[in-house]
Amino acid sequence: MLMNHTNHTEDDLFSCYSPSVVGYRYFAVLWGCAVTITGTAGNLMTILAFALDSRLKTRFNVLIVNLAVADLLYCTILQPISVDSYLHLRWRAGQLWCRIFGLLLFLSNSVSIITLCLIAVSRYLLVAKRAVFDRVFSNHGLVLLIISSWAFGLASFGPLWQVYVFVPQVCTCSFHRTRGRPYTTILLFLYFFAGLGCVGAFYLLIYRHVLVASQALLRYRISRRSSRRKPASSAQRTDDSGVESGVVKTCTSEMSSQADLAQSTDEIPSEKSSKPIHSAAALMSSTANHPTPDIISSPPSIKPAPITAAPSSPSSSGDDEIKRVTRMCFTIFMCFVFCFVPFILLNIADKHNRAPHVLHMFCANLTWLNSCINPVLYAVMNPQFRQAYHVLLTRAAAPFTCFWTS
Repeated sequence: MLMNHTNHTEDDLFSCYSPSVVGYRYFAVLWGCAVTITGTAGNLMTILAFALDSRLKTRFNVLIVNLAVADLLYCTILQPISVDSYLHLRWRAGQLWCRIFGLLLFLSNSVSIITLCLIAVSRYLLVAKRAVFDRVFSNHGLVLLIISSWAFGLASFGPLWQVYVFVPQVCTCSFHRTRGRPYTTILLFLYFFAGLGCVGAFYLLIYRHVLVASQALLRYRISRRSSRRKPASSAQRTDDSGVESGVVKTCTSEMSSQADLAQSTDEIPSEKSSKPIHSAAALMSSTANHPTPDIISSPPSIKPAPITAAPSSPSSSGDDEIKRVTRMCFTIFMCFVFCFVPFILLNIADKHNRAPHVLHMFCANLTWLNSCINPVLYAVMNPQFRQAYHVLLTRAAAPFTCFWTS
């Protein structure tokens, strides 16, 4: 009799059965299977692409790989367990594995947030303070930062070991909503509000810096066109007044920012190599510091068209490259926010669990998407990753192709 009572109590503790979710669970199972397959394949391909393609072995992509490892941990180990829980509407692995699951779940999420912060900081330093970027994100610095991200995540959520329990509202293991306070409240604020807010602030700074640099480049081009229209006599009259020297200095100061931006693209994963971008930067710097005959006192017989085409096109390409990669990073951040904010807001607003059971499950299932969406974004928004994925898929399909043709 006592044994039956004990089993009944354990079933109650690890059960998430409710008549309102009996039909919904099949949608959750299909959703979870899709996340498992897509996330495992996509994140594994990201890691293999980095390992096999020398063009992708940049310091920036080391952070991308760290993010992929955290997502791979979730998709390959944790997501199948969640699918099993939804399929049977109960946790079948026992209390010990429930605690391990909860710890690994929040470790994966915390490493993802920390890595998003590092990506945002690296992008800002790359376009604004290149010398600081080279010091902080050096080879040894990157190793230290990556190890620290995992160690800090483990140190943050390890103390909650005793309060990881099965939560019926989301049919998974997490920390207890009240027993872990106020520590859990502090962690929630630190990671999801302060951390993600910091990421958003750095992307705003990046946007402002790129905007100012683009405006400086535009002013430089306008000044070149206006100076080219001046007659030769007018240009020679400016020698005595010193205006010509001022023009040269203005071009130099305005183009130095563009040269830094162009130089910084050697860390950007793209389909173009960094060599042409460096050449563009050198060409711009040479144009500014050693003015062409168009600017100073060129004879009327010299045609300016070939001179203007050389520096403007590579510069525009390098500027577009920075914007494109930064846009990809910002999209990754926004997808993370989109996946987690509904779940966080629901837990804050519904303190007494009065919201429908299905709503809690749906918001929790929405967070699953974050672990599989990043490789899709790399393929869509980054030509070099897309090409590397294509090579990997071609190699993987080669044996089947030979078998089919034979």
